[in-house]
Amino acid sequence: MKLEKISYTTLSSKQKEIFNFQKVAGLLADYGFNCIKLADDWQGADFLAYHKDGNDTLKVQLKGRMTISKKYIGRNLYICFPHKDSWYLVIHDELIAFLERTTNYLQTESWRVNGSYHSATPSQQTMSWLESSKL
Repeated sequence: MKLEKISYTTLSSKQKEIFNFQKVAGLLADYGFNCIKLADDWQGADFLAYHKDGNDTLKVQLKGRMTISKKYIGRNLYICFPHKDSWYLVIHDELIAFLERTTNYLQTESWRVNGSYHSATPSQQTMSWLESSKL
C-alpha cells in the first residue's frame, strides 16, 4: 500500500474532528499526556488528557477556531484550537476573563443571544496572551 496524504478540506466535519484529535493527541504526548477520545461530550469534553504522573487529567473541548461558550462556564474545561500553523490549549474560563477585559466579544449578539462566540482571526493582543498556551 502506498501512503498518500489527504487534503483536510475534503474531509467531512466528523472526519475533521478525528483528524484534529489525532494531531492534538500527538502534540500532548510530548508533554506526557495520553489522550482518550470520548464518544459524546462528557461534561462538555471531547477528550480527556491524563498526565503520566497520574495527578492531572484535563477535560478538553476541541474546536476548529478560538471559541467561548456559556455552556462551558464553570466546567473546568480546556479549549483547544488551531490558529495558523499552531495549536493552543487554554482554560476556557480564563480565556473568557481575558476577552472580557480586552475585547467587545461578550457584548456581541452572538454571545448575548446565542451564548457563544468564535473567531478565526483573534487580535494580536489575544495571540500574544495565548502565546504561553501554544502547544
